[in-house]
Amino acid sequence: MSLDRIELRGLRARGRHGCLPAERELGQEFVVDVSLGLDTRPAAAGDDLSRTVDYGSLAGRLVAVVEGEPVNLIETLADRLARICLEDAVVAEAEVTVHKPSAPVPHPFTDVAVKIRRSR
Repeated sequence: MSLDRIELRGLRARGRHGCLPAERELGQEFVVDVSLGLDTRPAAAGDDLSRTVDYGSLAGRLVAVVEGEPVNLIETLADRLARICLEDAVVAEAEVTVHKPSAPVPHPFTDVAVKIRRSR
């Protein structure tokens, strides 16, 4: 059976993640995309929010992680965000992309991102 997808894209929050002291002191904006794999048929059959993902609530939990305890690597941040997504029992897999558009790269660039996929 293939999984349905619920996607939340472009979630913005300010965090203090990074290896450089200035990143910890000043902070910067991070952008998060999540794509959740699940079976939405039970929710659709009963028109029941409790049988799917409340993406408003999920967004709040994800923002709390980005705004919370700093980490050195966006790989670590992405892993923490994926774990939050998988806390919901109906979610079988989560793909998380963390964008760091203001990363300290000494050359012109559009974006730096880490994308991970985790499943049960």
